[in-house]
Amino acid sequence: MAVYRRPARQRFILLIVTLLAVTVITLDQRGQASGVVDRVRDGASDVLAPVQSAVSGVLSPVGDFFGGVARYDDVKAENARLRRQLEEQKGLVDRAADLEREHKELLDLQGLTFVGDIASVTARVVSTSPSNFEFSVVIDKGTSDGIAKGMPVVAGEGLVGRVQEVSRERATILLLTDTDSRVGVKLSASGDVGVARGRGSRQPLAVDLVDPGTKAAKGAVAVTSGLQGSVFPPGVPVGKVDVARTTPGALQATVRLTPVVDLRRLTFVRVLQWNP
Repeated sequence: MAVYRRPARQRFILLIVTLLAVTVITLDQRGQASGVVDRVRDGASDVLAPVQSAVSGVLSPVGDFFGGVARYDDVKAENARLRRQLEEQKGLVDRAADLEREHKELLDLQGLTFVGDIASVTARVVSTSPSNFEFSVVIDKGTSDGIAKGMPVVAGEGLVGRVQEVSRERATILLLTDTDSRVGVKLSASGDVGVARGRGSRQPLAVDLVDPGTKAAKGAVAVTSGLQGSVFPPGVPVGKVDVARTTPGALQATVRLTPVVDLRRLTFVRVLQWNP
């Protein structure tokens, strides 16, 4: 019997709920049950509030995700703008450091004690030799500025080389390290003389014709000898002794010099208008 009463009970409950709903709607339409309707509505809101909070908590990250996707292009553009600003700032810092270095080089060229009262022309290095066999640089001054072939060229620390070729607006400087370069030198500590010759880039200068009994300490400075026939004035620093030894039975001492000027990083030089 219970099997047949259960559907009847359900139909009864459904009928009661329907009648109640019709009654509430009718009262609401007539304006006589606003309080009842409001209480029912408020009760429903209270019952559904936890469900709404849970749904909101689940859907909120999803909404944030899609909002983030929508803002991705804006964030990407902003990052690109910030990167450009950083690169510009870095460029300004590098340029300032370069200007400071050039300023120091120009200051170093002023009042060189080893130049004395020899007239000179300050010039900027505008290019380097593209060859691996010839080591030279080109400066932005030429015959129109009083520069002639064979003139010595110096930097703040000492000798750079000599003018090899010259035109009206440009001059090519043969560096000390070129294999065709020859410079008469004197070891300042002992007074012994020799001829320094280039052996290529990053290679120390070899000093020939040094007496086998010469004693040269490592780090001792060699300067231009200025002997008769030399194209360089005396007393210009050339290099520091890197190797000094004498082999038994050898006709000369083995001496190597490291140039005092960093010939790979020349920016400004002075051409000495000196006639031997």
